[in-house]
Amino acid sequence: MKLIAAVDNNWGIGNKNQLLVSIPEDMKFFRQQTTGNVIVMGRKTLESFPAGRPLPNRTNIVLTRNEDYEVRGAIVVHNEEELMEELKKYDSDDIYIIGGESIYKQFVDKCDIAYITKIDYEYEADAHFPNLDEKPNWKLVKLAEEETYFDVIYHFSIYQNQEVSE
Repeated sequence: MKLIAAVDNNWGIGNKNQLLVSIPEDMKFFRQQTTGNVIVMGRKTLESFPAGRPLPNRTNIVLTRNEDYEVRGAIVVHNEEELMEELKKYDSDDIYIIGGESIYKQFVDKCDIAYITKIDYEYEADAHFPNLDEKPNWKLVKLAEEETYFDVIYHFSIYQNQEVSE
């Protein structure tokens, strides 16, 4: 399984259920990586999408404790055990954990690769990604050239979980 996120200098990912910043190249990268694959998210992440609808051309799986929660076009599971059972139907390489904060924290150590867009700025954030630089089992294996979008400086990076990867 893989993780994918855009983080600021403090590993912030969102504020008031919105992304911190929208970078077209990051959105394009997210689309390229996840289209045709399985995406796993929490309810609030789904509800932050346009019209609160599942993303097209992907298998959307929503993990929520709300037993009554239903959403057209997505598979809803209610606990980690149920999710892991559902994920057995798919190739692990095709599964992306896309947020939010509690979902990332719950699955960070079960994933082998993290695609992190690092944004060189500190935003006001109320949701954070686990700081992979402080996790001994995660190693930065690729840091792309610096890119800019207006005045926003960012890098695409790849981390690898040394305990899960072969």
